[in-house]
Parts: sequence; structure tokens; C-alpha cells
Amino acid sequence: MKAIGYFVEGAQADGAERSLNEQTERFLAFCQKHGYQVAATFVDTKDEKEAESGFRQMLHFIERGDHGFVVAVVDGLGVLGSDLGRAAVKMLTIEEAGATVYEAESGEEAAKAIVGEWSGKKRNAPVSERVRAAMRRRAVRGEALGRPPYGYCVGANRRLQIVPDEAVVVQYIFRLYLEEGLGIRRIAGRLNEDNIPTRRGGRWSMVSVRDILRNRAYLGTYSRFGVRIPDSHRALVSPSDFRKVQENMAKRRKGGTGRSLQPFLLSGLVFCGRCGNRMIGVSRRQQWTTRAGEERKATYRYYQCESRTNQNTCSYNTQREAELEGRVRDLLAEPNGAAARLQRAGGADAYAEEIQGEIERIEGKLRQNRRQVESLVGEAASGGLPIERMKALGTTYVREQRELEREAHEARTRLAAERSEAEREEQAEQTIGRLLARWEALSIEERQSLLREVVDRIEVDGEEARLLRRY
Repeated sequence: MKAIGYFVEGAQADGAERSLNEQTERFLAFCQKHGYQVAATFVDTKDEKEAESGFRQMLHFIERGDHGFVVAVVDGLGVLGSDLGRAAVKMLTIEEAGATVYEAESGEEAAKAIVGEWSGKKRNAPVSERVRAAMRRRAVRGEALGRPPYGYCVGANRRLQIVPDEAVVVQYIFRLYLEEGLGIRRIAGRLNEDNIPTRRGGRWSMVSVRDILRNRAYLGTYSRFGVRIPDSHRALVSPSDFRKVQENMAKRRKGGTGRSLQPFLLSGLVFCGRCGNRMIGVSRRQQWTTRAGEERKATYRYYQCESRTNQNTCSYNTQREAELEGRVRDLLAEPNGAAARLQRAGGADAYAEEIQGEIERIEGKLRQNRRQVESLVGEAASGGLPIERMKALGTTYVREQRELEREAHEARTRLAAERSEAEREEQAEQTIGRLLARWEALSIEERQSLLREVVDRIEVDGEEARLLRRY
């Protein structure tokens, strides 16, 4: 087994700074005591640039996956963050990459140490945590909290009560899935065709239909804060029907339908020219037997209008991945500015303000994400959530955290590079030239980053494609 060490200059432990030498000594002692082979060490200093941080290098090292089983070792929680919330986010980020995190001196898993520290400070917990604890006690009594599921409202006794008009729709959705064999996209389309609005008067999507089909509330079970109360309210679906739906959905997932984990180059940049909605990357896998008896498999990747995919609305606007990306490349390569430049009211100052607003929105989402992780830690500290479950749920937030941090870094880079109009145009031309010259050699992440520097959006309708440049 192998261990990697992560050290931070000036990290606090027991109220005092630990030097890099002290952190290294404790790491080596941990490896010797527990029989680990040293695989690598990574260091963050006080003046190191974000793009070159040891933490990011460590994540890449772990994600390569060619080192066998590795654990990450830190001197103490202070290495992970200045407070428990930040430490929890960083710990979950490392574990999501593929390495369990341990404290060097205690030999304890960092997750357990964080939960233990949080539990020890419960008396001085913030008001939000005390409110959450009170809400958890109400959940144990079966009292409904927050927005009730579609099909129910909160009654006078704080229990869920059926809303007849919505309950009929819930049962209709289950019937379409089980008896008519419709998938969630077609169910969403059927509801929209029948002019059945959502609770907020909007259109149905794949996500809203899927959430209803998966919600155990329709069995009469109330679940909140890790508490599950059977027979808390009237059921809308029988246990056998609910079980069949879950089994069928599991089979479909196992069958390999859905999106690929391989990223799509134009994600976030390409829009439907018919309805204006975003186009999303979709992957489909097919398997068949030839007349000669040979088993064949193929994967098809394409961009499809999100309205079509999620709501079964809009017409069939679908673009093969390779063809659309090739057309975008050709548009960038055409001389004399064939790709239109996006006109911004207010000029350079307005554009700088736009970027700053984008950064502030991302930072707000990052803070919200950290609060969600802190909430999970608080639930684990109160005994309402097992630590392993906390870690599993936390990975969703840290994946989004990393994507948000990447977007924030790109936005800050654009803001720092803001120059005069002529200089920006010259910079854009250089970026396009570099992108086209090294297109095949660049990784998809590098190509995507360069594209986002110069492309605002791509509008596609059948054979027609329009590319709007930022400069």
C-alpha cells in the first residue's frame, strides 16, 4: 500500500503553526508505523499561485489511477482548511478523487476527525445548526418539513394530506410508466401535450417525472434528515407497483442508456436555433447481432436540444458530435471574420462588469455548496447520518465545487486579461490561431478552455450554424 503526503506551509495544529519539516516528519512516521510506502508528497506554500497548487497536482496524481491503492495523509485538519467547513470540502474532494484521507499523528480517518470535532462544538453551534436539530426532532415525530411532494400538502396536524387533483397526476405518471411502457421523456411529453401544468404552472421535464417515480413518499413513508417514518400518511402507489418501477429504472440504467462520462467539447456553448434552449451532449449505446451471428456494439454521441430531451418539446434538432464540432472549427478558420462578433452595449467597461457579476454569482454558489457540506457533517455529528453515507452524499457537492472553481478561475483570467478593444481582438485572433493549429494535440479540457475565451455561443438549426465570438 502507498501513501501520499500533503503539506501546507503555516498550517495550524493545536493553536500553533507546524513547519513543513514537522509535517514531513509526522508523515514519514505514519508510513513507518502503518506499513505504507511513500508514493509522493505535495506542498502548498503561502505565495503559490492557484493554477500551480500542490493540492491540484495531488488530485491529478490520484485520479491517474496508475499507482495502485493510495491514501492521502495530512498532519491535521488545519492542513485541509482554516475551519471545519473548508476542511470537510477539501477532505471530500480528495476522497472523491480516489484516496482516503488520514491524520498523521492520530492515525484516524479525517472524516471521523471532522465529525468528532463538529460534535464537540455542538454547544457553541451556530443558530442554523440548532434550528436544524430542532427540525430533526420534528421529523422523528412525522411532522412534515419544507415543501411537500407533488400530490400532497401539509395538513393542520403537520402531516401530509392528499391534494386530489395532483394525486391523480401522480397515479397517471405511474400508470404511463408501468402499463403503457413509456419512458420518462415520453411521459413528460404526454403531460405537456395534455396541458397538465406542474405545481408552479410550468412544463414537465424528465427530471420532474423521474423524481416522482423515485419518491418513497408515495408509499406513505415520510423521510427527512435520515429519519424514515412508514405509514405516516396516505399512500398513492402500492408497494408492488413502486417496486416494479424501481426495478425497471435500474434495468434501464444498467443497460447503458443515458449520458456518457466522457465530456462534450461544446457543452454550455451550443444552443438550439429554433427554441433558444441549450443543447446538451447525449450518448447512446446499441448492441445487435448481424445475420452472420456476430455480436456488434456501437456508441453514438450527439448534441440534442434540451427541450426535446427533457420535456419532449421542440422539433427534432439533433447534431452528430463530430460533425458539429467540425463545423465550429471551420467557422473559426474562415477568413474575414465570418463568425459574427457579439455586440455588447456599453463596450469594454460593461463587459468587465459582466465578468465581475459572473464571478460574484459563482462565489455565491461556492458558499452555498460549502453550507450544504457543513449540513451533512452536522447531521453525521448528531448521529442522524452514518459517516460513509455523509461521504457518499458529499461527493455530489465536491464535483460541483470543482466545476465552479474552474469556472471562477477562467472568469478571473478573462477579467485580468481585459484590455483595449484592439488588444482584445488581437488576443482573440492569437487564441483562435493557437486553437486551430494545435486542435488535435490539445486535450478536450484545453480545447474547451480556449473555445470559451473566444466563443460566446453557437446557434444551430439543422444545417445552419451561427457562431458568435466574444471579441
